[in-house]
Amino acid sequence: MIAIIDYGAGNLKSVKKAFDYLNVDSRVISNSKELTEAEKVVLPGVGAFGAAIGKLHESGFYGAIQDWLRSDKPFLGICLGMQLLFESSMESPGAKGLAIFKGKNLRFSSGKVPQIGWNQVQIQRRSRLLDDIPDNSFFYFLHGYHIAPTNQDLVTATSEYSITYPSVIEQGNIYAVQFHPEKSGTVGLKLVKNWVELC
Repeated sequence: MIAIIDYGAGNLKSVKKAFDYLNVDSRVISNSKELTEAEKVVLPGVGAFGAAIGKLHESGFYGAIQDWLRSDKPFLGICLGMQLLFESSMESPGAKGLAIFKGKNLRFSSGKVPQIGWNQVQIQRRSRLLDDIPDNSFFYFLHGYHIAPTNQDLVTATSEYSITYPSVIEQGNIYAVQFHPEKSGTVGLKLVKNWVELC
């Protein structure tokens, strides 16, 4: 079973529909104890970094997700779910992220903020997550901040929006994307399918 974490800051319906379309067993969970029944975990998210971290603490998911990630169990972070893997964000000074990876989230310094709409993803290295997905494919983005990881070896793919920034990262069984694959049509569903079957 794939657990989709509901901590009050996720785009849950679209994510669940993507798994339903692929005939994959998934469940939206709002209790961290339900993680014991999961084989894979998805952390979606929209909204502010600090508010999301607060909700993870309130719901009991903060420590449970850290334990899951430190055990290198299958994980997919989407949009804010990617940003929460890092230590901090300019959006919410003083809020401590999950800190699985060193680095922070920076606000776009030019261009219309937030970035809303379709943008290309440039593949930087081979990845099972991006298997059979053409380089420069378009995905749907909605974000005003981007990750700035200390370890550039995490970066699988990048995108351009006034700067070049990471849009796909991975390490072991941990995968995360800045865009919304569940809103990215056929290519987005292919990415989700890859994660389910290959990653």
